[in-house]
Amino acid sequence: MTRSLLLGFVLLTVACGHRSFDSLCANQVPPPLACNTPCDPIGNSECPAGFHCAATGKCDTLCTQTGNECGDGYSCTADGYCTSNGDGGGTPPPDMSCPAVHVTATPTTPTVELLLDQSGSMTETYGTTDRWNAMRNALIDPTTGVVKTLASKVVFGAALYSNQSHDDGTGKQVGNLPCPTLTSKPRALNNFTAIQELLQGARPIEDTPTPESIDKIVADFAANPPAQGSPPIIVLATDGLPDTCDDADPPSDRQGAANLASVQAAQRAYMAGIKLFFLFVGDAKQAGDHPQQMANAGAGLDPVTGKAPLYVATNPADLTAHFNTIIGGVLSCDLTLNGQVSASDAPNGTVLVNGAPLTYGTDWMLDPDGTTIHLLGAACTMLKNATAPSVDATFPCGSVIF
Repeated sequence: MTRSLLLGFVLLTVACGHRSFDSLCANQVPPPLACNTPCDPIGNSECPAGFHCAATGKCDTLCTQTGNECGDGYSCTADGYCTSNGDGGGTPPPDMSCPAVHVTATPTTPTVELLLDQSGSMTETYGTTDRWNAMRNALIDPTTGVVKTLASKVVFGAALYSNQSHDDGTGKQVGNLPCPTLTSKPRALNNFTAIQELLQGARPIEDTPTPESIDKIVADFAANPPAQGSPPIIVLATDGLPDTCDDADPPSDRQGAANLASVQAAQRAYMAGIKLFFLFVGDAKQAGDHPQQMANAGAGLDPVTGKAPLYVATNPADLTAHFNTIIGGVLSCDLTLNGQVSASDAPNGTVLVNGAPLTYGTDWMLDPDGTTIHLLGAACTMLKNATAPSVDATFPCGSVIF
């Protein structure tokens, strides 16, 4: 699984000190009363004072406040861990370190701007509907729409782009509004209702000033940056070749200049730290190499020789699937440790997602650098689909390097 910059998780390490300590629940006779009480391995709220929730899902403790179970140089924490006093008395040989790693998953929520073509050609027939309504349904259907299903995990914004001051087809300019015309809703978490209102209240207008619209979204990201750690994304959905504000509906001998301007705008977005995904609504063959060049530029690749994923939706079902693939794909399953684990000990570690144990090599892997866990396949899907994902990991003594 490749490392993604879009949705990560931080594994917060709580070590049991600099050496190994025995569980009182396992070794004291009789054991303390709260031992083996069921609990959530991520939060400790279910365990009474003096106990913590072990990776097994049972309350446990290594020590008491009045006893000397931890030994010289250590003290007992309020939740039953032994921790070094920092006076040097608890410094053992390196191979005696005890990495009881208890972790919580904190999602890095991506920020996605939907830049949607509002040109007149979006009214063309598309399966049993038209392109506009198919796009609207793919995004805001109350059951399957991607904004509906991912609103709690993605900071969504949406902008419809057109040129309301457009050529009426006779060479006469109609209207006197700035170009491009963007009708938008600001980016926010749980933003389904606002985006639903935007799309339900709009219809296609005219023209496709793609380069200027991309630039305007990039400027808006600069003026209203995402939260720290939330990577910015543009998903551009359009059904044809671009126009520019200076050349609406360019003839074939000027279309190349409009195409180039759009590619350069996608490159500027990428250089500003904003990855752009290109989704073509309709038959991309009529657009020649331009869709692939846009996909390449948005991914930071050479526009001509790059091989970035290109999403072409020739029917409504494809459109819904591609929106889900693009936006669902920006959620990753990388878990970043705040320490380093010996890669050779990874197979002996235990990782649980939402309480379910995972299999090393099939469900999860550790990077060779020992700082990143990657969830794979069904385990990744489980984490992405969870409303409140939880992750817990433990490694054998001697595994944590720092």
